[in-house]
Amino acid sequence: MNSLTLRVSLIAALVVAVFAVVTALALDRAFRDSAVYAVEERLQAQLFLLMGAAEVDPAGRVSLPERLPESRLMLPDSGLHARVGDDLGRTLWRSPSALGTYGLQPDDRAFVARMTVDWETPGGVVPLTFTLSEDRSGLEAQLRTYRRSLWGWLAVLAVLLLAAQSLALYLGLIPLRRVARELRAMEQGEQSALTGRYPVELKALTDNLNDLLRQERAQLARYRDGLADLAHSLKTPLAVLRGSLESRHDEDRRHDLEQLERMDRIVAYQLQRAATAGHRALAAPMAVASLVQRLGRTLDKVYPDKGVVFFDDVSADSRFRGNEGDLMELLGNLMDNAWKYGRSRVRVSSATEGRWLVLRVEDDGPGIPADQVPAILARGGRLDEGVPGQGIGLAVVNEIVSAYEGRLTIGTSEALGGARVEIRLPG
Repeated sequence: MNSLTLRVSLIAALVVAVFAVVTALALDRAFRDSAVYAVEERLQAQLFLLMGAAEVDPAGRVSLPERLPESRLMLPDSGLHARVGDDLGRTLWRSPSALGTYGLQPDDRAFVARMTVDWETPGGVVPLTFTLSEDRSGLEAQLRTYRRSLWGWLAVLAVLLLAAQSLALYLGLIPLRRVARELRAMEQGEQSALTGRYPVELKALTDNLNDLLRQERAQLARYRDGLADLAHSLKTPLAVLRGSLESRHDEDRRHDLEQLERMDRIVAYQLQRAATAGHRALAAPMAVASLVQRLGRTLDKVYPDKGVVFFDDVSADSRFRGNEGDLMELLGNLMDNAWKYGRSRVRVSSATEGRWLVLRVEDDGPGIPADQVPAILARGGRLDEGVPGQGIGLAVVNEIVSAYEGRLTIGTSEALGGARVEIRLPG
């Protein structure tokens, strides 16, 4: 569950569901207790009215008027029954509602109000027990109606609460969605910084991110400027030394020139290694196909006598997320080697595999033996000393690929028969 919106929505739905259930149980309990209390109070009042209407003669016979204080006592199956008994449990009087098949319900199935009194008559004291019983079915029907209404309104309320929370969540996450849109625009090279106005909770984050990006660009620019100055500063002394050595004719001349050439290769390699930008998540993607075409035209001019047939199979939608100079150095070294060591055919192709950009450079030359791969990836490593070069090209390529957390593979081309160099870079 990586979605913040989904996570907050599920939590809100759970809170609303728990709130609705707890509220329903609490209201149901309160309503039931209130209804039961009202029935018991009503029965108690009706019991007093019944006692007030009762007459007892000296023989202990109980009589009540034909028109009773509560009309339900005169209706069969009304659910309200009355009874007057003596101290031996015998029934002295019962209401018309309890006649025939209708009678008093057991205490666990009805509300019961009961009172025992010593009734004074001219003939003495007569103990009497007055009992009122009301069936629970009326209350249960009332509770069912109430519960249906309660759950219905709570469901409506829950839906309204969820809708309100969804709206609040949508409005509250608008700044985050705006940040995401701006970051995507920065990845695509459409803008260089976060420019929107954000609430105080996000302003510190966006300001720090902009500062970090500015510092990274400024630092990279300082590195490149410093390296360019260093390369310019070293070029003149190395040229003077080379000219001085070439004018000498002693025995140490050849050895000194070799050391000077080695120093020149090391300086070039270290400068290229330090200048590599490496993978940057917010780098603007650049098209690979146009760069390959430019390099192909340039190399045709550099090696006009070879008559190389160039097969350009780079997809138009292939994109490299990184520094253009790094990609130029990568493909420039690989394609230059292919033109240099190949006989007449060179092929450059691309593919996208998941999040990886795969570039392949193949030729029809002698190829690279597997046991020689570690040697040519080392600084100054070369298989053919007769071909001009410094021997750092593949080492530079390997360093750049490593800086981008990619992978370099050297093998044999099935199509052309020569070397095949494959590089995988994060897309």
